[in-house]
Amino acid sequence: MGATRSEKEVYFTKLKALIEQYPSIFLVNIDNVSSQQLHMIRQSLRGKGVVLMGKNTMVRRALRGILADYPQFERLLPHVKGNIGFVFTSGDLKDIREIILANKVAAPARAGALATVDVYVPAGNTGMEPGKTSFFQALGIPTKIARGTIEIVNDVQVVSAGNKVGQSEATLLNMLNISPFTYGMSVVQVYDNGAVFPSSVLDIEEKTLLDQFMSGIKTIAAISLATGIPTVASVAHSLVNAYKNLLAVSIATDYEFEGSKKVKEYLANPEAFAAAAGPAATEDAPAAAAESAPAAKEEEPEESDEEMGFGLFDD
Repeated sequence: MGATRSEKEVYFTKLKALIEQYPSIFLVNIDNVSSQQLHMIRQSLRGKGVVLMGKNTMVRRALRGILADYPQFERLLPHVKGNIGFVFTSGDLKDIREIILANKVAAPARAGALATVDVYVPAGNTGMEPGKTSFFQALGIPTKIARGTIEIVNDVQVVSAGNKVGQSEATLLNMLNISPFTYGMSVVQVYDNGAVFPSSVLDIEEKTLLDQFMSGIKTIAAISLATGIPTVASVAHSLVNAYKNLLAVSIATDYEFEGSKKVKEYLANPEAFAAAAGPAATEDAPAAAAESAPAAKEEEPEESDEEMGFGLFDD
């Protein structure tokens, strides 16, 4: 049964109010998410975000109704398909995503369900009676009878990620009490201040962004210098290069300014600068000699006795 007119109006009003209040939105998929899981996610997001669900037709109509005031939300329309919902937030996007993805529950394999991961049956004793060998034979799983029970010889992959689970695979996995899948909310797209991007963008480290940004600035500066077109990125380099040119002109001519005076003095008499640096390098030598002097003085009496020829029993 569809929503009544009044219910739709309430939903449209709530959606618009949340859009005006929060700068960021997670578009989430809720396939196989139970109502209890959804309740737990709402609780974990309390004070940090708001979860809003709704039928796709109603969601699209609500978004189209606000495009006159918020045209940027047209970018979300292509992603409103399947079992989706919204998580509105003004918090840190990475932290909110972690909360959304954290609530997952193990689930048994169901025939016709789409496998999210590769599923293996591990080697070992199953504890099952030999009469159920046909299940394993149908799936090509090598077995043997050990101590009156079925034992799987090797690990065997029975379902590949992205494929549907067959009836035989689902029956066997349930018989072995294997719950291979976990279900929870997944992030389809992220809206942040007018930009729409996939969740994987949040995995990019800040250092990577800074490195890419600096690389771009260096590239722009290099192009600007090569073409002679000044940009903000090349101004500093242009100033340094211009100063170097001024120094070169000053050195080659009689023209002199404060910055080139010392350079000219150095080029005219480099020995003077070397001599000035010499005393500074040897200032520590007297101090080192002074420290070793007391030790030398303590040894002087013994050396003088030997030199004067005095013995212990001499008169």
